Amino acid sequence: MKLYDGGRFPNPRRVRIFIAEKGIAMPPLQQVDLAALEHRSEAFTALNPLQRIPVLELDDGTIISESVAICRYFEETHPEPPLFGACATGKALVEMWNRRIELGLFASVTAAFRHGHPGMAGHEVPQIADWAALNRERAGTHLRLLDNQLARHRFVTGDTYTIADITAMVAVEFMRAPKIVIPDDCVHLKRWHGEAAARPASKA
Repeated sequence: MKLYDGGRFPNPRRVRIFIAEKGIAMPPLQQVDLAALEHRSEAFTALNPLQRIPVLELDDGTIISESVAICRYFEETHPEPPLFGACATGKALVEMWNRRIELGLFASVTAAFRHGHPGMAGHEVPQIADWAALNRERAGTHLRLLDNQLARHRFVTGDTYTIADITAMVAVEFMRAPKIVIPDDCVHLKRWHGEAAARPASKA
């Protein structure tokens, strides 16, 4: 087994945190140099035609891409602790909030970074400054949605830490790149982030 990794970027980090939360051994990591456009090489494209990281290569040669799909693999092979929910209702709520965060906050932060950061000019062609600005505003809307949810729950879906929290944490921490900050009045989000970031697995 081998995990093609991309260091500080949020999707590879999401998988590493998930594995660490499971308490299982981290697969050998194969670093993919995004700055050198290694993800666009012929060899990597053969693994993932979308040219995105992370990618998990199993011992039998099976290739799994998409970070949530990789996390799902480890959830099924190592069910404890359950990070996708423990019952029908719990699983549905985790799926709902993970999707909301992915398609809302995570997507907005990513677009603001890809279209607004000078270092991404060679990756996002063309960069659209107005799209970056719009997504910075959208990120604020999604942060307030999350703050409202966390006003009523310790973690995103209740009292248990799940993949929805991991997705939210890597999105919030990636906001540093496009210089988006948590609004001062989002006190519940700040409380949650402090607790989530203090978990040992967050350092993975």
